[in-house]
Amino acid sequence: MLLDQADVALQRVKQGRASQSLILVGLRGVGKTVLLNRIKVMAEGYGYRTAFVEAHEGKSLAELLLPSIRNLLFSFSMMDAAKEKARRALRVLRGFLSAIKLNLGQLDLEIGLDAERGVADSGDLESDLPNLLQVVAEAARAASSSVALLIDELQYFDEREFSALIMSMHKINQAGLPFVMFGAGLPQVMALAGESKSYAERLFRYPPIGPLDPEDAAAALRSPIESEDAAITEPALARILELTGAYPYFLQQWGHDCWNTAADPLIELDDVDRASLVAIRTLDEGFFKVRFDRCTPSERRYMRALAELGPGAHRSGDIAQMLGLKTTSVGPTRGKLIKKGMIYAPAHAETEFTVPLFDEYMRRAMPDL
Repeated sequence: MLLDQADVALQRVKQGRASQSLILVGLRGVGKTVLLNRIKVMAEGYGYRTAFVEAHEGKSLAELLLPSIRNLLFSFSMMDAAKEKARRALRVLRGFLSAIKLNLGQLDLEIGLDAERGVADSGDLESDLPNLLQVVAEAARAASSSVALLIDELQYFDEREFSALIMSMHKINQAGLPFVMFGAGLPQVMALAGESKSYAERLFRYPPIGPLDPEDAAAALRSPIESEDAAITEPALARILELTGAYPYFLQQWGHDCWNTAADPLIELDDVDRASLVAIRTLDEGFFKVRFDRCTPSERRYMRALAELGPGAHRSGDIAQMLGLKTTSVGPTRGKLIKKGMIYAPAHAETEFTVPLFDEYMRRAMPDL
């Protein structure tokens, strides 16, 4: 269904018609990036030029986008029909870079043209980015092409950057230009969208991506096993679903380790129990630890207090009480953890991990609060 919606958006935009695009919202490990890559392949199948970027701490929206934009424009400039439009867009790009105080050396870019004055060079991102992306989209249309921009980890952008993206897509949509954006991010993306321009809801759908339903999760485990002329018992299957919460990333890990652990073609409950020790150790040393290591001691204590309260969402005041502190005094720590993508606020004054099963990891990593 979700990929069908993406397919419709791609076809409509290619025909010069307005369409709602998608921003996928969900916790870590639910397959958002996999889905974005599927959409990228779909777009390329329709002849789109694609740019896939992943946001992260320490890099601005402009720094992430500009190398891909420059590459797109150089490819369009090789086509006779689009040469002038593409060269003009490159001049606008040069002016944009200067206005936001980024130099070519910082981005390892070469443009080879002087800046065009008066377009996308005010230094105001919310004004300049829409103008820049519009001239890029015009170059695409002159080349009889279309552009799909795919951005993962949207939650790392600040409100101003997210707003600039929304305004850009609004302007492009109004002009019927062949340029579409798909995104993905943690649940705090919804807060960014709410704080951004009112037309954000008209431009995008925000489908929630969660754990698989039991039938799909069981099929995801059973199908590859049966394709190898092996089988898994129902109790073993039920145990894996219980341990993983049916999150795709963890299903893959348990399925991999159960397959390697089982001595015969039939995977049984004992095999799952043995494989679980391997799976948990692998996750602790990689998937969980890389996130834990990014946090300061005070942030780890906050997460350990949240973990002590068990899975799910908990009131910020209860976490502060676990730490023996006032809610206001732990507010800055909570804010930093939200910015790092470790926790989010599912409702006012509530806090929950963005990584499934992270409460269990925290209790293993820090046995004492």
